[in-house]
Amino acid sequence: MSDLANYQYLLIALIFVWSGFVRSGLGFGGAVLSLPFLLLVHDQPLVFLPIIAVHLLVFSSLTIWMNNRSRSTPGEVSAGTVDWRYLWRILGIMIVPKLIGVFGLITMPSDVLSAIIFVIVALYSVSYIVNRPFRSGSRAVDAIFLMVGGYISGTSLIGAPLIIAVVAQHLPKEKLRDTLFALWFILVLIKMAAFIWAGVDLQLIHHLWLLPCAAVGHVIGLYAHDRMLRAETPVFFRVLGVVLLVVSSLGIVSVL
Repeated sequence: MSDLANYQYLLIALIFVWSGFVRSGLGFGGAVLSLPFLLLVHDQPLVFLPIIAVHLLVFSSLTIWMNNRSRSTPGEVSAGTVDWRYLWRILGIMIVPKLIGVFGLITMPSDVLSAIIFVIVALYSVSYIVNRPFRSGSRAVDAIFLMVGGYISGTSLIGAPLIIAVVAQHLPKEKLRDTLFALWFILVLIKMAAFIWAGVDLQLIHHLWLLPCAAVGHVIGLYAHDRMLRAETPVFFRVLGVVLLVVSSLGIVSVL
């Protein structure tokens, strides 16, 4: 990323502010809602995925720690904000597809991976536009969604909507967000281990300026989170879906 123009660095910084915002504001989306924009600036997924992975590790663990610390009171044992029993159950379903996806990421050409990312995001964006997010209806469909979501997470870190389609039906609201954060942490830890094993450049120098950018978005997202959940504004997601559809369509054309 050292050969980019100044305006490209500025765009990347703004996109990572957006990434931090949607991650803390929605509870997911730090990758799926920012990768299409990043790939339009610099079409190299393996440049951005390690950066996004580190940001997720940092902010998911920080959010869980802060939430559990604020809930704990002297002399009282807190139940915690993560449903670990349910988390281990779905991990058992997702782990093999996840590892297969990680292997595919390491061996797949960057233009093919970019095309896959854009197509997946286009499908997600249509579900936002028509206000019909992915939902499962049975245990068999749950397992399929989790396995496909695990595989997509292994290839590009953007399997969240399929996974949430299952998890959101089985967890109480007060435990949903932090359980998802714990899940993302474990899945991304596997991916980071694969990156290191395969010798992928982790872009460590760029964390010095992109981590603060994501932190700014993270703080803004924390303030917006409660209001967005209470408002339940489908208009926001429809506009977001239209923007993502346009961006992903442009990305598909550019790759082809």
